[in-house]
Amino acid sequence: MATWPKTLDRAGITDPSLRRDHSEQRQLVARYARPEYTAVRLLLPAPLVPDVIAATAFMHHSDNLIDQGPAEERIAALADWESRVHAALKTGEAEQPVLRTLLDTVARRPQLRQHIEDFLAGAPLEVQTAGFASERDFQRYIDGYSLPAFLLIACLLGDGAPTDRFVAGCRTFIEASQRLDFLNDLAEDLAAGRLGLPEDLLARHGLTRSALTGKDGAPDGFRALLGDQARQIRAGLTASYGLVDLVPARNRPFVRALITIQGLTLRAAARKGAALLDGSARPQVAAALRVLGREYAAARRVRQGAAGPRRERATAGGKD
Repeated sequence: MATWPKTLDRAGITDPSLRRDHSEQRQLVARYARPEYTAVRLLLPAPLVPDVIAATAFMHHSDNLIDQGPAEERIAALADWESRVHAALKTGEAEQPVLRTLLDTVARRPQLRQHIEDFLAGAPLEVQTAGFASERDFQRYIDGYSLPAFLLIACLLGDGAPTDRFVAGCRTFIEASQRLDFLNDLAEDLAAGRLGLPEDLLARHGLTRSALTGKDGAPDGFRALLGDQARQIRAGLTASYGLVDLVPARNRPFVRALITIQGLTLRAAARKGAALLDGSARPQVAAALRVLGREYAAARRVRQGAAGPRRERATAGGKD
């Protein structure tokens, strides 16, 4: 793994002020998303690393503006932020380091521009969503917000603009990943007055939102719901391995690790069972480290010009 100054050199970022801006975003991302940052640094080629970090920092900054507080305040904050981003894209200038690094990335990766627009257009849906009446509402959320957010990063992993096939693969992954997030974060979301499980799903298992917040432990039907969702998520993650073949060989270890670690999280959530109503599950650290170690070795082989790792059949539960 190249040092950070060499990483900036290999990305062609030579301007001293831009190097400071990128370094600031790197420190921020490393602080609030250490596992993801580690995977980016270990598994992606150096010229791509600052751009993925810049896009991640932009997404995180945007999410922070709309994540807390009354809806009216968040909508106003989003409108102000959207105007600042559009002005930056139009003029090529910005005051905030997070936007300066974003503009620098767009200059190298022009495919990102449209995905910034799509993400901002979908952000009001995130502000307005406290739950879903039906599976159809959940699917609208995936199309309107989750997928555009994921494509901010995913669009950088291919060569040029993503193909329809690649976008479809990204959607398969992000739907499974979002289902997993909503399931795993049940306790936190319920405490904040949100619920990511559709009401019609609860009804099929004889459950209600209020029953999930009761003081008498997991209600009847919750374990069946957990098993139902785990099977659906597992199928989606397994199908998502098709994405690996849709990116250049140099980026495949990262994509493979991303999906496999989600599988480990699913395994941990299924193991925790009804206790998810008390708090989230986390994948075993040793298992996640084995995944990163295996994929780092694969990435090194690709970078050294070898034929690359043999594509192995993988399952959503991971191999660890």
